[in-house]
Amino acid sequence: MLFATIPALPEVKDLLLRSARSGQVAHAQLFAGVEGGAALALALAYATYLSCDAPLDTDACGQCPACSKMARLVHPDLHWLLPLAESKLDEDERNARLGQWRAFLLDQPFPTYHEWMQELKADNKQGTISREAAAQLPMRAAMAAFEAPYKFFIIWLPELLHPAAANALLKLLEEPPRRTVFLLVSNNPGALLPTIISRTQRVSVRAHTDDELTEFLHHQHHLPPDAARATAQLAEGSLYAALALRGEVGTELFDFLVEWLRDCYGMKWQKLLDDTGERFQKMGREGQKHLLRYGLGLVRKVLLTGVDPALVPALPPNEAATVPKMARLITPHNADAIVKAFTDAHYHVERNANPKLVFFDTSLTLWPLLRVGG
Repeated sequence: MLFATIPALPEVKDLLLRSARSGQVAHAQLFAGVEGGAALALALAYATYLSCDAPLDTDACGQCPACSKMARLVHPDLHWLLPLAESKLDEDERNARLGQWRAFLLDQPFPTYHEWMQELKADNKQGTISREAAAQLPMRAAMAAFEAPYKFFIIWLPELLHPAAANALLKLLEEPPRRTVFLLVSNNPGALLPTIISRTQRVSVRAHTDDELTEFLHHQHHLPPDAARATAQLAEGSLYAALALRGEVGTELFDFLVEWLRDCYGMKWQKLLDDTGERFQKMGREGQKHLLRYGLGLVRKVLLTGVDPALVPALPPNEAATVPKMARLITPHNADAIVKAFTDAHYHVERNANPKLVFFDTSLTLWPLLRVGG
């Protein structure tokens, strides 16, 4: 991972580069960011820069053996501590999970916890960083670096550390081994032990702005400007969501949502139960969540259009034709309840509720609300 592959965030990149160039590398750093954001990618880019054989002023060279190994996540001085669905694994199983993680991260550089659990086929199990995994930390940290100037331990989602694992990590942070850098990447730093937080240097990674995501999607992923803007607005600062929604916003999601709302208004219960509900189920959990988030974004656009169309200047063509018409159905009188219906559905989908039941229950909730608006 190179800094150049991560869009925007110049202030964070400059902070990390200055610390690396000055040699003032804190032994424990806490990268705090939003889920699906750039915190993990920045930690990897930072480790790559510190390992690079010929670093440039603004980035690692990307060509040397160290950069090549970091890019493939196989550098011998790069170690991982990750949440897993199982607590007790033998060495072969641990290696298999590490290989699975590498393939997953190479495919999705801005991962989310739920995507990782889905990759592990964890079902309803809660992922944790087990005490067994943390028990190996002291031995691994005591070893000298093989090739790089530092050993790197990237701890993804340390808020999921088992209490015994958290205490084991704390002991290492209190008496850090020489030339060892711990990079903790958290979406919820408030859930960490205060004693762990106090022994780390915080690196705050903000969410991306709509403009930054729009430029990223347009220039690097070749989305048309209108589609890039609509996708960025729905992604709410998340690189993961922006990439996952690429090409969907303004087309399939919009068409499905409008048809769904029309069927709710028209009380087409059999169609909602069978045909549309079946299509919703086939979207998969992430697709269902994207649809519901898109619905929330569309409600916002409809309300703003009802107040003043100039407040929503960047509607894609299909939305521009339909959103003003929806303003008679979604008004300040029912918008809060509609938002709650979508939010509740998102909550239940995220927790693996039966998607067809969630869809039909939400449809029953939306029907009277849309009738009131109309």
